Amino acid sequence: MGKYDLIVIGAGPGGYVAAVEAAELGKKVAVIERQKIGGTCLNVGCIPSKAYLKHASWMEELKEANRFGLVNTLDFVDYGKLVDRKNQVVTQLQQGIHYLFKHHKIDYFEGEASLKSRYEVQVNDKILTTDYMLLATGSRPFVPPIKGLETTDYLTTETFFDLQTLPKELVIIGGGVIGIELAFAMAPLGSQVTVIEAAPNILMTEDNQARDIIKKQLKKMGVMIYEGVEIKEVQAHQVILAQEKVSFDKLLVVTGRQANLELAGQLGLRLTNQKKFIDVNEYYQTNSPNVYAVGDIIEGYMLAHAASKEGVKAVRHMFGDKELPLSNDAVPRCVYTHPEIASFGMTAEEAEMSGQEVLIASVPYSANGRAIAGNETLGFIKIIADKKYREILGAVIVGANATEMIHTLLAIKQAEGTVFELEQMTFAHPTLSEMMGELANQMID
Repeated sequence: MGKYDLIVIGAGPGGYVAAVEAAELGKKVAVIERQKIGGTCLNVGCIPSKAYLKHASWMEELKEANRFGLVNTLDFVDYGKLVDRKNQVVTQLQQGIHYLFKHHKIDYFEGEASLKSRYEVQVNDKILTTDYMLLATGSRPFVPPIKGLETTDYLTTETFFDLQTLPKELVIIGGGVIGIELAFAMAPLGSQVTVIEAAPNILMTEDNQARDIIKKQLKKMGVMIYEGVEIKEVQAHQVILAQEKVSFDKLLVVTGRQANLELAGQLGLRLTNQKKFIDVNEYYQTNSPNVYAVGDIIEGYMLAHAASKEGVKAVRHMFGDKELPLSNDAVPRCVYTHPEIASFGMTAEEAEMSGQEVLIASVPYSANGRAIAGNETLGFIKIIADKKYREILGAVIVGANATEMIHTLLAIKQAEGTVFELEQMTFAHPTLSEMMGELANQMID
């Protein structure tokens, strides 16, 4: 029987980062994972999709090079080699986590965890005991009850990245972030992509202006978009809509995710009102005080970086200095399309509906020297601030490097700064970032 200060169940971003934090605080830690180290993000989510998006960007750059005199031809896409590259990226990062565990003397167990009590865990043939337990079991794809789907050979993100051949006709059911990113990944490689979304718009969580830009880019790539439609039925190689039939050779269903709550049931942990998540307090404690939960199994953003920060805060509450919980307003939201979308805090629409006096201003990429020189003029930076103090309430960046640049604005907000502090910064020229200074200057006039 092994005795630990902390047992973490789940080796995704919420779990492994928390485990390292606890080890750095001098605690004896074990991690249990039933699938692959790194969780959904590393194996079938964030990382594989970004590898595929990089492949797509190479294709787009070849086309752009042709336009401007760097004449080239592409004779063949060896999709198998692209898959091999993705696998190499995943393996390298898995090895990195294994190294962290070894370096911090964290015991790692592969197998299904069974909770005998809130202090005792069984994995394989071993019984482990612990003072604290952290549940970071993540989520799995949600598949809606569409007629005929159960008899169709469909894909989810769990299986999509195992494909060894490029789909000729790819239909994606779901126009959220994952579905749209994968449309951007596959269309440039030669797939005929169709996106079907039941909601009135794709990317419903994003800024309206950003959504419009992404729609135009999808259509430019030849992606068909059906919005606000009802799927009547799925048959072999076709999706039946009210007025149309859409053919496919591969069908990908990305209609959200649902939390893995099996272990919560074993301990009888209290769930939220909708029974979709584990109920936790501001320190990520469940109703069993020594059991904590983070990531996709609690309410909040289902994002890897949110889970990691929650894990760190949970561990610090167990063993270190207590911290305030993660605020959703401080979590960057990123969509890795071309161009990228990055945002945090209030959208312009939410700010206008909040009853506050707000100031909303934006600047286009098309006016920026670096963007013009780099042929990256599509996009904008938008800041939402309160009118009285110019405190930053939210921001949206659409364009090249948006997911990197958003952190400058978020750092200002995190430090309780305002547009005035942003205006006082000196930005290098020529850079995309200097648009932020120009926008701040515009907002204090």
